[in-house]
Amino acid sequence: MAGQFEALPGGGAAVALDEVEISILRSLAVQLLELIGPGDEPAEGADPLAALFAEGPSEPPSDPALARLFPDAYGEPEADRGEDGELREFSAEFRRFTENDLRARKRDDALAVVRNLDALTAAGEGGAILKLTAEDSLHWLGALNDLRLTIGTRLEVTDDDETGDLYRLPDSDPRKPMVMAYLWLGALQETLVETLMP
Repeated sequence: MAGQFEALPGGGAAVALDEVEISILRSLAVQLLELIGPGDEPAEGADPLAALFAEGPSEPPSDPALARLFPDAYGEPEADRGEDGELREFSAEFRRFTENDLRARKRDDALAVVRNLDALTAAGEGGAILKLTAEDSLHWLGALNDLRLTIGTRLEVTDDDETGDLYRLPDSDPRKPMVMAYLWLGALQETLVETLMP
């Protein structure tokens, strides 16, 4: 089980993690939470139903990693939008009504990772076997995907062919630790997907 998820009877997944892996995963999940930003909590006494219909931003994020996590619904921002900017308007409208929910889901996924790892470390010292419910497995899948997208953007990975180049980076390259995390998260994500397939 070392280094890869395996299916649990009745749903869910398990993976053996050592102390360093737990620390790295938790740190990455916390950094993802910081990147996504805090949620907009309704003001005290505010109508919770009104918060459900609150409008989000209409402009894409300027940070490339956030732009990758929250892409335009209708093509790339710099793509030809037509004479009247129709696609830009459609993307802005779509973003305004969906980004808050998407941010909340991504935040929930990353928080689930942090909570699962905190529960694991509170239960004992050193490495341990992380056992996830089916629901937690879906949160982990979302968070692993978001982490890979974020790191891939920072590494300027544009397609699968470049991962071969990443394997060949010398140890002296300052990107090497981030590359190792990117590849490791990819392996975790792949085995977790396999456990969720019927």
